[in-house]
Amino acid sequence: MQVIEAHGFKLPIVGLGTWTLHGRDCTRLVEQAIRVGYRHIDTAQMYDNERAVGEGVRASGKRGEVVVVTKVQPMQLAPHDLERSVKESLANLRLDVIDLLLIHWPNPRVPLAETLGAMAKMKREGYTRAIGVSNFTVALLDEATRVSPEPIVCNQVECHPYLAQDKVFAACRKHGMAMVAYSPIARGQARGDEMLARIGAAYKKTAAQVCLRWLIQQGIVVVPRTSKAQRLEENLAIFDFALSDGEMQEIAQLARPGGRIVDWTYSPKWD
Repeated sequence: MQVIEAHGFKLPIVGLGTWTLHGRDCTRLVEQAIRVGYRHIDTAQMYDNERAVGEGVRASGKRGEVVVVTKVQPMQLAPHDLERSVKESLANLRLDVIDLLLIHWPNPRVPLAETLGAMAKMKREGYTRAIGVSNFTVALLDEATRVSPEPIVCNQVECHPYLAQDKVFAACRKHGMAMVAYSPIARGQARGDEMLARIGAAYKKTAAQVCLRWLIQQGIVVVPRTSKAQRLEENLAIFDFALSDGEMQEIAQLARPGGRIVDWTYSPKWD
């Protein structure tokens, strides 16, 4: 499995997103994902499935090979709340350590320096191996890098061909961070895309595989979510072909205003 390295931390370039997965189904899917080759599992406090994810990781028998990511929800970013919630996450996961701990969404009501100070403390005390952020804009990445006592290894954001994220990607590169794409096939939108299907036909690949390939070929980590066991292998089968420069540019033309899917009232002012 190809990895992206940031500040010495290695993140497998394809992971499994677990949003909306729960209970035994979640545990089974996580275990199966690891069995077929996934080494990066993504969860969050907000998903309310850390326990099931942890069970799947332990059941796989490959805990030592798997990067487990979880995220602190925005209501828990004050230092005392953050520390308590991270200890709860680790207890739910029932793992020795969280590999990568992210701020799930920025919270303007809590100073970023305080939150990142608490995140760094969690790393120093051995609760997590590395820290990162999610849904951060260019301005927030600049601030976070300035105030964080520990290196920030990634920014996880919505990213797919329909949403131009060039500014954020450039900021991640500037700060030596990995960029991680959630909703990388635009919640299934890419599956029905005629252009992606046409390009895929030449490689005997699906439109979704072309979409994921377009991202990883730029060095962007992807965490596609699926609830279907058969999709696990499909989403992983993207390392045996390469898109041409012309195809990469053609796919980039899919970006459009209004291409963003995930946008809440508490979202930051996007770039």
